[in-house]
Amino acid sequence: MLTIGFILLFVGASIVDSGYVADLIGAGFAWTATYLGSFFQVLLLLTFFIAMGTALSRAGTARIGGLDRPEIGRFRWLSMIMCTLLAGGGVFFAAGEPVYHFVVTPPAFDTEAGSASAVAPAMAQSFTHWGFLAWAVLGSLTALVLTRAHYGQGKPLQPRTLLYPVFGEKVIQGRLGGVIDAFCVIAVVAGTVGPIGFLATQMSFGLHELFGVPDGYGTQLTVLVVLAGVYMTSAMTGLHKGIQLLSRFNVILALVIAGVIFVFGPTLFLANTYTQSMGEYVTSFFAMATMTAETAPAWWMKWWTVFFFAWFIGYTPLMAVFVARISRGRTVREMVLAVAVLAPIATTIWFTLLGGSGIYHQLAGTFDLTEALNNFRFDVATLTVAQALPGGTWMAAAILLLTTIFVATTGDSMSYSIAMVGAGHDEPNPWIRVFWGGAMALMAAILLYMGAGQIGVLQQFIVLTAIPVSLIILPSLWTGPKAALAMAREQGLV
Repeated sequence: MLTIGFILLFVGASIVDSGYVADLIGAGFAWTATYLGSFFQVLLLLTFFIAMGTALSRAGTARIGGLDRPEIGRFRWLSMIMCTLLAGGGVFFAAGEPVYHFVVTPPAFDTEAGSASAVAPAMAQSFTHWGFLAWAVLGSLTALVLTRAHYGQGKPLQPRTLLYPVFGEKVIQGRLGGVIDAFCVIAVVAGTVGPIGFLATQMSFGLHELFGVPDGYGTQLTVLVVLAGVYMTSAMTGLHKGIQLLSRFNVILALVIAGVIFVFGPTLFLANTYTQSMGEYVTSFFAMATMTAETAPAWWMKWWTVFFFAWFIGYTPLMAVFVARISRGRTVREMVLAVAVLAPIATTIWFTLLGGSGIYHQLAGTFDLTEALNNFRFDVATLTVAQALPGGTWMAAAILLLTTIFVATTGDSMSYSIAMVGAGHDEPNPWIRVFWGGAMALMAAILLYMGAGQIGVLQQFIVLTAIPVSLIILPSLWTGPKAALAMAREQGLV
């Protein structure tokens, strides 16, 4: 009820006085970025290194959920993990963000903007936002806490269970548990409605540029209806049918597009760029990850590093619920390495193929995205880069399709996760899954009708939700390793 109340309150307040809502959330966003940005950064850093230590320890051989073999095959499992987060924004930023950092030098570097020496730092900065730290917080330590409590101790698969090792049964049964669940669901609703709304505007713009379809609310609404129909059907058919099928199709399509870009695009440039950028990412890892408003422009920190890190924190509890649900039968080591290492490496490759191609053409003078990116028009950047790729219009259409399905996979997995939170068990009612999918699409439609700026306001709101959520996931820094050790002891491995 608290979550539904939030949706009604946010939409209602936006209708009554959208300017006031925007100013209020904007002020909160700025305050959070200034005073809590460093806390978010340290939280992500600690999560990554503690998770890696846990995975590589003897406790890493423990199996999750008491099964001798995985419930879901490896390719399907990895596909579902990949599609859930990358869809949450990566597809919108993969082409434009590296080019932005290429034309506006990030604070951690002093390279000349737009020069050949700026390529690796630009890519490395993007890797920082979408790499190891971002992925690790989403489904490593928190997922370990949930798997131990749910499969080993019979506790519900809900965000409140993250605090069970600290507060015991009272957090499961009391009102505090309901408040915790509501905060986490509100955070993921805010983080999912944003990409759904942005997809509608991006598709409308793309269809207009490519095929002459009118770029307006009518087209945006049509896109929303089709998108909602796809992911609501997928969520309704369940984990082993629609969600798996959609994720596998998406990964296969992404692999085909990636192969075409690499083989028929600037192959040598992309290969060299990836090698140099990964080297820069590793050597400048701490400089980029610990940059603060004291050493970088406050606006830059607010709209880049802090915004992304807070976004991932907001997603964490529901992503952990989803990862815990699909990882039964996997070892602790498999789960952590898949989420915190393999998925980010795949993400950096994808960013290099799209963003690296964008930098190549920006450097060659094929187009100039400086003005569009300074105005944060990432829809323009994505389409411009896509049209310059091998295949031109057809490639642009394929990337629009890929983007749509990526967002659909986020919609179905998060609808499923929210329904699991409400039900407290692994197989929530199909109609509850459909309800949440429809509610998020309807919220996006209403906000888009008021102007795309309200979607941006909602995106800023997730930074505020990261405050309570960060406190909910903080204990996992020590309860996560303890959960893995407990599972290993129960299985006689240590």
